Amino acid sequence: MKYAMVFNSQLCIGCQSCSIACRSENKVPDGLYRLRVKIQGPKGLFPNLIFDFERFSCQMCEDAPCVSVCPTHASFIDENGIIDIDSDKCVGCLYCIGACPYNARFLDTKTKIPNKCNFCKNTHLKNYGEPACVSVCPTSALIFGDLNNPKDPIYDVLNNHNYVRRKEHLGTKPKLFIIPNKKGEISYE
Repeated sequence: MKYAMVFNSQLCIGCQSCSIACRSENKVPDGLYRLRVKIQGPKGLFPNLIFDFERFSCQMCEDAPCVSVCPTHASFIDENGIIDIDSDKCVGCLYCIGACPYNARFLDTKTKIPNKCNFCKNTHLKNYGEPACVSVCPTSALIFGDLNNPKDPIYDVLNNHNYVRRKEHLGTKPKLFIIPNKKGEISYE
């Protein structure tokens, strides 16, 4: 398997259900986040106001800087393409936090181990087949699937929508695909 996620910002309503489910499922300490949805706006003039929604989380890069800088191999990519952390191997150097170009990692104040989204691989994904954020999204703005399976619904979404990947120019090959809420030219730094 090669797990990936699509964030369709055209369907997102900014309800924060995904962030709440993530915090609850993964026992994320207050003030820290595995995922956030930033809301920008409103833009335009009443009654034609729009908001932009942007998801910030691990991009599940295929060529992950956070993995390559880890001196103990505590940060690794598993057999399903999920970037994870082996807390038994971590020495707390925090190189992975500094190397992530997406600012998706944080130091867990309770465990003193770097933390990040891992698609709820040991909890919700293992028990229900999808991350907690996907299961609670009321508008189906999040699609999770296997890029190695042409029959997976994620395939249809990627084949029928324009999408971008954040900071793709860095060569990290992120597997979080974003369907932007914009018309015309699309650019992400």
